[in-house]
Amino acid sequence: MDHHEVGKYWDENADAWTKLSREGYDVYRDHLNTPAFIRMLPDVSGLHGLDIGCGEGTNTRMLAERGAKMTAIDISEKFVHYAHTAEAKTSNPIAYALASAVELPFPAQSFDFASAFMSLMDIPETEVAIEEVYRILKPGGFLQFSISHPCFDTPYRANLRDEEGKTYAIEVGDYFRNLQGEIGEWLFSAAPEEAKQGLSPFKIPRFTHTLSQWFNLLIDCGFTIEHVEEPYPDDDTVERFPNLQDAQVVAYFLIVRVHKP
Repeated sequence: MDHHEVGKYWDENADAWTKLSREGYDVYRDHLNTPAFIRMLPDVSGLHGLDIGCGEGTNTRMLAERGAKMTAIDISEKFVHYAHTAEAKTSNPIAYALASAVELPFPAQSFDFASAFMSLMDIPETEVAIEEVYRILKPGGFLQFSISHPCFDTPYRANLRDEEGKTYAIEVGDYFRNLQGEIGEWLFSAAPEEAKQGLSPFKIPRFTHTLSQWFNLLIDCGFTIEHVEEPYPDDDTVERFPNLQDAQVVAYFLIVRVHKP
């Protein structure tokens, strides 16, 4: 499976994904991953940034609101349409383009920084995508990205719950077996049945790497690691959004910032 085939899956997911996420059911993104990502982000005011795998554009717009001049790409034509339509209603212009992270249509050293919210893990040609980011960054530029935590998003995983339904452990296995496009099917767990009515489950090709494989890809490309975070929700957040309770037990996400010397 290559990035073109993966793009077809994401294009098929785009309608349901956009509907549910804009209705507030992507709680892991909105109340855990993205807030932690933004807290970790350096000052981007006045910088030219590239958002890779922008989806329907929520996170790209947040970067633009922080003063960055944003360009954003996605391999799904539907996602780019949804993102562009939403951007037209804001006062922060964003240049959206239909493109693959494996074939970035920009000259070398075009951007001050790049972001990738939960997208690099969905690209089978991971090494090429990272090399492309390195190519388009100016010297001194940085890449900040989030992915599912490699140690806990393994080929085998089971959520172990007590009699009250609370997670007390995540059982993982096959950590060293790299998935190469196995299809997972699901919808946002926070969405009630009436919100999911008539929607087909997302079909997500899964590609997994170990923690050392991720870091060695970055180091071998020439990046220097600056900062790493494993976000988790506090008790107040879990009280408001009970679905996030399991993210207090293990780290579901890994956020990394690296720079190009």
